[in-house]
Amino acid sequence: MPRPPMNKPIVPLTYEQLDQWIESLQPALRAERFAAVVGILRGGAPLALMVSHTTGAPVAFLRYDRATREVRWDSALPMPEPGSTVLLCEDIAGRGVTLVDCIAFLSEHGLAVRTLTGAYDDLSRLQPDYSIDASGYFALFPWERQAYTDRYRADWSRNDAPEGALMADDHEYAVYAIDLDGVLLPDIPLSRYDEDLDAALDERDALLPFERIPGVDLQRARAIITGRPETDRARTQRWLERFGFGELELIMRVPGEYDDTPAGAAAHKAGAALRCGVTHFIESDPVQAIFIAQQAPLLRVIWWNAHTRTGTLIGASAWS
Repeated sequence: MPRPPMNKPIVPLTYEQLDQWIESLQPALRAERFAAVVGILRGGAPLALMVSHTTGAPVAFLRYDRATREVRWDSALPMPEPGSTVLLCEDIAGRGVTLVDCIAFLSEHGLAVRTLTGAYDDLSRLQPDYSIDASGYFALFPWERQAYTDRYRADWSRNDAPEGALMADDHEYAVYAIDLDGVLLPDIPLSRYDEDLDAALDERDALLPFERIPGVDLQRARAIITGRPETDRARTQRWLERFGFGELELIMRVPGEYDDTPAGAAAHKAGAALRCGVTHFIESDPVQAIFIAQQAPLLRVIWWNAHTRTGTLIGASAWS
């Protein structure tokens, strides 16, 4: 479901965090002996499946039409018998009426309804029985990562049509940012810079680009985010223009803000990727890719190995 532009501090909630939270609720959820776990399509579906696996209760779904406020049972599983208790799942307890209408629908069929949402905040119309308190924040879910993009926000904000009528399919909002060295052209060994900086820079400027990354449409690329220092902008821009990359925004590291260590470069890249509003970032250094994934949990971070021409999706949830 489309949600309003993010004008509060963002709390990104990953699949791993939500799964761990639901696992922590297992004793309480199992004790309720739900006849079914019911997810509101689509945002409530992932949570309903997680709860179903955690409790063993069967899973079913409701389909809700926000324009007409019509609720339909949308499952091969028959509706539980009147008097049964079900758990209704949605991603966010918002200020709208989705939860209210779905609760009413199930109640009208004689079911006792408990509720679980990924989060609620200070604008929520009701407080669910199970939920994460995100008061004062904008809770962002992994299936909403496209909400970072300018196009998604622009489509959402158009109010000359019924809500959602102008929204494209989720994958249509994919936007890429890419690293430079090791992705578009070969890396120069660091020792070369230490030996003779000017010669190394001249060598780098003469390099030819790699072949294009398979499966990545550069029409969907918005920016090149590099750890090269801002002082290299002019020569870097010349290389990009010479090989047909000049239209991409070039974002370079400011040494006074970020150092050239892997952690410093990754912090620069993660922050820039979030500011750019991209959904995917392609990074050539595996250590930096891990740091970037830690700092931008909902960003799709791909470690690209140019020599084997393979990409690896990186996840870096904290382990304790």
